[in-house]
Formats: sequence, C-alpha cells, structure tokens
Amino acid sequence: MLNSLDTITLGILGSGIAGLATGLGALPIFLFEKISKNTQGIMLGFGAGVMLAATAFSLVIPGLEAAMERAGSNAYAALIVSLGIGLGGLFLWLSHRYFPHEHFFKGREGSSAMNLKRVWLFVMAIAIHNFPEGLAVGVGFGGDDISNGIALALGIALQNIPEGLVVAISLLSENYSKPRALFVSLLTGLVELVGGILGAMAVSLFSAILPLAMGFAAGAMLFVISDEIIPESHRLGYEKAATVGVMVGFVLMMVLDVTVG
Repeated sequence: MLNSLDTITLGILGSGIAGLATGLGALPIFLFEKISKNTQGIMLGFGAGVMLAATAFSLVIPGLEAAMERAGSNAYAALIVSLGIGLGGLFLWLSHRYFPHEHFFKGREGSSAMNLKRVWLFVMAIAIHNFPEGLAVGVGFGGDDISNGIALALGIALQNIPEGLVVAISLLSENYSKPRALFVSLLTGLVELVGGILGAMAVSLFSAILPLAMGFAAGAMLFVISDEIIPESHRLGYEKAATVGVMVGFVLMMVLDVTVG
C-alpha cells in the first residue's frame, strides 16, 4: 500500500485534474452559445453512465474485495460496504435538504435561511453534485493498486467535460457573460479537489476504513445519479437520447476500468 503522503498527493492530483476538466468542457461556449436539448440529454446521460460504472467497478467491487481481505468474511464485507453506501446516500440527502442551492431544471431546494445571489445557489448545487466525485477519486487512491484511482480520475474527468459544457450553456441562458460562465464552471469543478483531499486523507490516516469509505463514496455517487442527473436529463424531454448516453457512458467507463484499473 502507498504511504500516507503518496496517497494524499495522488488524491490531490487526480481530483484536481478531474475538476479542471469541467472548465475544459466549458471552453466551447466561446465558439457557440446553444446546444440542442437532445444533445444536452445525451451529455447528462453520458455523465450518469460513467458515474454508475465507476460506482460499481471502481468503488463497490474494490471495497468488497478490501473488506474480504481484512476480515475473510463475505457477509462482513457486504455489511460494511452496504453501511458505507447508506451513509453516503444519507450525507447527500442531508446536504440537499439543508444547504441552500438551485438546480437549472428542478429549481430551488434546501434551506431558505440564506439569501444568496442566484449564481451562488447554482454554484452550491453543482458543488454538492461534484463533491462525491472528488471524494471517490481520493478514496480510490487509498488501496493497494493505484490504477484503480487512475481509472476513477480519468472516468470522472471524462464525464466532467460534457457536464462543464451543459453548466456553462445553462448559465448563458440565464444571461451570464461567457467569461463568467467559464469561471463558474471551473469553480464548481475545483470543489472536487476538496473532496479528493478529504477522501485521500481519511483512507491514508485510517486505512482500516477503506471499505467503508469506498462504500460511502459509492452511496453518495448513487444518490447524485438517481436524484439529480437522470431526472434532469429526462426533464429535457429526450429520455431515449439520455438513455443512450447512459449506456454509452457505462460501457466506456467499464472498458476504461478493465483496461486501466
């Protein structure tokens, strides 16, 4: 297993690169201002498919294997990872309930106690969405095989590119300037760096919690996929296109995980 410093360094690099991909994806707004709803649905679905495959192949399965290595019991492994999934989903549910934020399609959610400008409510919504991705990358580097973390970082970066473009296009539709839309997209992506640092630090300092941490990251990602990405892709009115995107993203991430991880 990597030492603590190596794990944290790789977690920072991996989550930072994945986060920067959001800004990279937003750059095409300087060439055009609109993309069709059909294309947006495919992009959102693609991101959901990548995250779903990453959850299964890069978090749940390695988490089960790590738990079985430590305890030698399949039942114990399933229990620990299931507990982690439940805690991750609960964390995201509480975040959505109590942090004020606003989705482009679903509207405002969370506490109304804080009177923030609408752009910052958008930022908080996407930050809540992106934090589990960074956490997953950081946790991914905590095992014995860094290729698992590399596959996660590449997969999350891959899905962040179309996501960054969708975010930037949505901001343009709200009358934000192109430079500001790019800045906000980049800012939301860098939230993944925070998640990556926390995830890498947790598993490097307490290696015994690796299976639980992988389950936690998986649960948080599953919540985001089901509660946000897929509903938003379907709300655009192009469910079939979004479903194709999910399947393509899932297969691509599966291949990436098998070949790299």
